Amino acid sequence: MTSAQDPSPGEREPPSRAVQAVLDALEKLRFGAIQLTVHEGRLVQVDVTERHRYPN
Repeated sequence: MTSAQDPSPGEREPPSRAVQAVLDALEKLRFGAIQLTVHEGRLVQVDVTERHRYPN
């Protein structure tokens, strides 16, 4: 059951700034890690650790 406030699939709201930061990090990252910091149920920080691999 959906409420009147839920957007329909064609009218989806744009992602919040925090969610967009995570999506951008995922697009750019080839090797590494993304750490999310949450306070009281809200995303407050995104840390990206990028790894560079060099052939031996």
